Amino acid sequence: MKWFLILWACPVMFLTSWYGLSYYDMSFGFFMLTRQTHDLVFQVYGHVLGIPPETIPPLVARAIVFDSFVVFAIIGFRKRREIAAWYRRRFGAGVAQSERPSLASEASLSSAP
Repeated sequence: MKWFLILWACPVMFLTSWYGLSYYDMSFGFFMLTRQTHDLVFQVYGHVLGIPPETIPPLVARAIVFDSFVVFAIIGFRKRREIAAWYRRRFGAGVAQSERPSLASEASLSSAP
């Protein structure tokens, strides 16, 4: 599960970092982080896909959000028992204790013949 998260998070972080740095032209001397490269990449993708280049970033953002929901749903499904146990400990303990008979009444019941 750890590698699943790493293999999902690394490309997302790389793409997000590249997009943010190149959008604001914080190149640090690297050509790939310039605004010119940013515009060129989206022009090429727009030409290949046949759509305007300015529509690509929102599509990518929606895809990342959808993929994130899928990844967290898979994690939630695989850890459903631990999540249910945590939920019962966290929220079910208060209800269970108030409905449970006191220790004194349990002791008197167990000592009866």
